[in-house]
Amino acid sequence: QAQLVESGGGLVQPGGSLRLSCAASGSIFSINRMGWYRQAPGKQRELVATITSGNSTNYADSVKGRFTISRDNAKNTVFLQMNSLKPEDTAVYYCKMVDGLYRVFWGQGTQVTVSS
Repeated sequence: QAQLVESGGGLVQPGGSLRLSCAASGSIFSINRMGWYRQAPGKQRELVATITSGNSTNYADSVKGRFTISRDNAKNTVFLQMNSLKPEDTAVYYCKMVDGLYRVFWGQGTQVTVSS
């Protein structure tokens, strides 16, 4: 089984930046795609950004131009650079991995709070 460990969340003022990391470890056959999702209180979990093994990316409209997803294939790690953060970006951010067998794994989540 694979495990995902996220890091980099925290409290930041509006307009600030944070960088999230998600490292995959354990029994990994191969990685098809990785991504970030978020869930705010009282709302459903939503897609933030995804990246394929070929580095094709996809972003939610609400974060385009502000967030950048990237990956280090050698380290089985995905990153989310978040700039120009807004209070509405406040949520628990989850890392998701789909492996080469199309099994889905989730991280435990990391809290991002944007507040003055």
